[in-house]
Amino acid sequence: MCLGVPGQVTEVWEADGTRFATADFGGVTKEICLAYVPDVVVGDYTIVHVGFALTKLDEKSALETLELFRSVGLLDDELNVIQTPPTAAAG
Repeated sequence: MCLGVPGQVTEVWEADGTRFATADFGGVTKEICLAYVPDVVVGDYTIVHVGFALTKLDEKSALETLELFRSVGLLDDELNVIQTPPTAAAG
């Protein structure tokens, strides 16, 4: 499944005329492209789909959506986070 996931922009830079950013998705950071949202700045939240920021989003909506994704188990899947199973205690 490919959902648009809200992330907070923590850093912005430009390369070859295109703006990029680092975004924080509730503890997971990814590099994203800001080509479609030229007004996004550090601190803003944006909806990200396959590495592209699509629209600006208010903080309340972003945090509610992240919590919803987390509560139904979609956040890690969408961010391709590999979960390490707990190790059994030796004994």
